[in-house]
Amino acid sequence: RFFERFALEPAVLPRVKQDDLEDLSPAARKWALEPVTAGRHATVAKYGQWRAAVEAYLACVTFVDHEIGRLMDALDDSPHANNTVIVLWSDHGWHLGEKGHWHKRTLWEEATRIPFLISAPGTGKPGQRCTEAVSLVDLFPTLIDLCNLSPLENLDGISLLPWLHDPTKPRKQPAITIEESGHVAIRTSRYRAIYYTSGEWELYDHQNDPQEHTNLV
Repeated sequence: RFFERFALEPAVLPRVKQDDLEDLSPAARKWALEPVTAGRHATVAKYGQWRAAVEAYLACVTFVDHEIGRLMDALDDSPHANNTVIVLWSDHGWHLGEKGHWHKRTLWEEATRIPFLISAPGTGKPGQRCTEAVSLVDLFPTLIDLCNLSPLENLDGISLLPWLHDPTKPRKQPAITIEESGHVAIRTSRYRAIYYTSGEWELYDHQNDPQEHTNLV
């Protein structure tokens, strides 16, 4: 039943720039085009499966959302609703044709941006959003703070509790993503820089180019 809505309203396909790889290095093109994960967008489009694949992805997300709703309803009906910290996150994002790529394992925005929601009793306001770039390594120290546990030293992340209280608070630390080959992405609230072990760079200004179509390097 999670596919039924598409019968009357087909999914909106992602914006894909045809020459999006022309300003990238050979190392970047390798990650976009070689089948290190799920292969090329051109193959999906060639066999007319783009819309069907996007709708299947969205149906999957809708199913997960439905199951989360069931879980939240059960929590609300329990005696623990006002004494439970809730965190919703995923391990990676997903390309649906952007940069000619499908699947994950890139250092661009689509693969490294995730859902990340925190709800804690008496903390922040419902529906507030923070636009600062944060990292999953920040989750452990945040939970330590929210649960009033003793702090631990030498953690890579920092507690997000100050941003739960004030989501407009500036953050100095960028979010860093390291791919297992050693390639690195650095993300601030405005910029994404990517460094490949071959010595090549990319830089994107998300204020003016949120789709990362123009490599400023």
